Amino acid sequence: MTTNETLPTPGGAAAAHVPAPARRIVLPKLAPAYYQAMVAVDQAARAGLDPVIVELVKLHASMINGCAYCIDMHSTDAVAHGEREHRLLSLPAWRETPWFTARERAALALTESVTLLTSGHVPDAVWAEAAEQFEETELAQLVALIATINAWNRIGVSTRMSPAAK
Repeated sequence: MTTNETLPTPGGAAAAHVPAPARRIVLPKLAPAYYQAMVAVDQAARAGLDPVIVELVKLHASMINGCAYCIDMHSTDAVAHGEREHRLLSLPAWRETPWFTARERAALALTESVTLLTSGHVPDAVWAEAAEQFEETELAQLVALIATINAWNRIGVSTRMSPAAK
């Protein structure tokens, strides 16, 4: 993907967008049944969860995994659900801020542990915190959501999906 669009810079000069890496494959076209199944899994995984928590979890996992496409999508979706910019911008440092609720913090901690399994698995303390904040059914949905966004991130990163220039 390339673009001739330019962006203003601090000095007033215009700078052209850098082209995104070439997409390797288009999964929906080449594996349509799998892709549609993933869409259905995604819809099922978010059922019954607060839409803001859904987007915070998806955005946080996508930031950890470095999936630009998903970061763009879920930051946009979070804003559409009323999320504030300062919270999104501070998401990588959520532990250092006062503006995430106990439920959000528990969801973010669980997201990190599930996403970074090779860094110590899911500690009992993280699980207990999440279990304290979420009913058992919600907790099951949260695990499903985290697993699903991690699958999407792996699809996006490996196929080099890239957001459109804005």
